[in-house]
Amino acid sequence: MRTDDIKAVSVIGAGTMGRGIAQVFALRGYPVTLVDRSAEILSFALERIKERTDPEAWEGVLQRIRTTTRLDAVSGADLAIEAVPEEIGLKKKVLKEVSVLLKKGAIIATNTSSISIDSLSIAVTAPERFIGMHFMNPPKVMRLVEVVRGEKTSDETLSSIVGLVKKIDKTPTISKDSPGFISNRLLFALIGEAMRLIQAGVADKESIDTVMKAGMNHPMGPIELADFIGLDVCLEIMRTISDGLNDKRYAPPVVLENLVKEGKLGRKTGEGFYKYS
Repeated sequence: MRTDDIKAVSVIGAGTMGRGIAQVFALRGYPVTLVDRSAEILSFALERIKERTDPEAWEGVLQRIRTTTRLDAVSGADLAIEAVPEEIGLKKKVLKEVSVLLKKGAIIATNTSSISIDSLSIAVTAPERFIGMHFMNPPKVMRLVEVVRGEKTSDETLSSIVGLVKKIDKTPTISKDSPGFISNRLLFALIGEAMRLIQAGVADKESIDTVMKAGMNHPMGPIELADFIGLDVCLEIMRTISDGLNDKRYAPPVVLENLVKEGKLGRKTGEGFYKYS
């Protein structure tokens, strides 16, 4: 399937990333089917999309996004993007179910941020048409989409998705399959070391974040960013990279594990390394 043959998109998972990806495609004129397990989740997703869409564009976006709890609604898609939580068992289950529903020639993608594409490809019926599309958060704002090629991903699939990323006005990078790919391999080396500086008593979180913002011109410090991502998500990503590479440099610091155990997951719970009103 070529880039121009991709006319309809399905997104499975209406959480932060799924609804953001659906919004991006709808804003670019693509009809999107957004699937999740409950009508309440889907209703909330539409509310959040509306909040993040310019008023003059909202009616067009709303007309292009169809929400449903029926997974078989993906059957007409030219591209299906899995965006469920970062749990390998759940992702494999969803990918297996979706892949048998798609029409012949359709591409299936995963938005995983760290899980091996090859390990997930076992679940799909046509691994040559399976690929990683790692959107950054929030998808509407962030320009990068990390395109990850598995061992069995075909040249045609890679070319189609790179072309599509450009067509929706995003910037593609291409990575071979490796734990954490490019973005999170670099990012979590920084975040992990920032947390270890706190753990060792070298500096407080404010000083660490200020160094990266005022000294390195980062828009957000690594500790602030970890809270924004979600500390539970950070923990899973660091475990995935550490185990996948057998590299203790990516092992989650104890301070992170303790906060997650306490339910302090960052902005979404009102407290992580920082407290939020």
